[in-house]
Amino acid sequence: MSCSVVVSNSNVFSLPSPCQFSLSSPVLKRKKPAKLHIPVASLTIEVPPAVMTPSPEKDVIEVEGNGFSVYCKKGSRKHTEDRYSASSDDLYEETKQAFFGIFDGHGGAKASEFAADNMEKNVMEEVNRRDESDIEEAVKHGYLKTDSDFLKEDVHGGSCCVTALIKNGNLVVSNVGDCRAVISRGGVAEALTSDHKPSRKDEKDRIETQGGYVDMCRGVWRIQGSLAVSRSIGDRHLKQWVIAEPETKVLRIEPHHDLLILASDGLWDKVSNQEAVDIARPFCVGNNKQGPFQACKKLVDLSASRGSIDDTSVMIIKLQKYI
Repeated sequence: MSCSVVVSNSNVFSLPSPCQFSLSSPVLKRKKPAKLHIPVASLTIEVPPAVMTPSPEKDVIEVEGNGFSVYCKKGSRKHTEDRYSASSDDLYEETKQAFFGIFDGHGGAKASEFAADNMEKNVMEEVNRRDESDIEEAVKHGYLKTDSDFLKEDVHGGSCCVTALIKNGNLVVSNVGDCRAVISRGGVAEALTSDHKPSRKDEKDRIETQGGYVDMCRGVWRIQGSLAVSRSIGDRHLKQWVIAEPETKVLRIEPHHDLLILASDGLWDKVSNQEAVDIARPFCVGNNKQGPFQACKKLVDLSASRGSIDDTSVMIIKLQKYI
């Protein structure tokens, strides 16, 4: 949890004239300067509500929640651009309902921070005013509102994201960009999202139809020679081609669904879906007391050991809690 420190700017220094002389004596004497009055600065510590997003000043973020854990590690940049959000346990006064998200910023952390702070609210407002059968459309409008509101901030940067909404025994997973969600079905990994990259044929066709171009730049497919993802929150300068509309998958949580992994591409660029499940599952099933937190850490450390220099964030959710 971060806190902001506000220091008043009331310090006022009263300095005398550097030299004051008396002419009543043939010997010039310098008067002793008046005593300086330096008031003590007032200090106010303001502690905001708990918002589970990484602090850019920290290299590692560790969170162990009720049924979920998060581990975020800074890459080679000066500050981490990854953020996350997690709300569980009687969310909106409903039991077995939760909202989780991983947000991978680029061009700074402004977009990822904004999305982490606002996505849940925007999605849930749409979900709560629509019929449950229209949940995919509700999530879509929540994403688009988050994007629209961020663009009004008139700041640069963008963010990929993957979110998981759990409601009434259903799992609703959505994404824009290359953050990914992988579920374990009794130990068998299945990706619930598809990465939005310019090299994906349908994404490439969409971009080119809208007058953009996709080409290989330094070994990576990019839009307009710039961005390596085709959907995101933000990215104002490429908004004509880089859309914020998510792809969403809905499924019923069953007894054989062990866990859900949400992670930024810092993990997936170095660790396969099945490998991630194989490593995480022993920590999350049975009587293993280490739990999902150690699984998150092990996955992040593995990615780093294989040469990842990207920010890497991993969240693991134990799905049996929501059946």
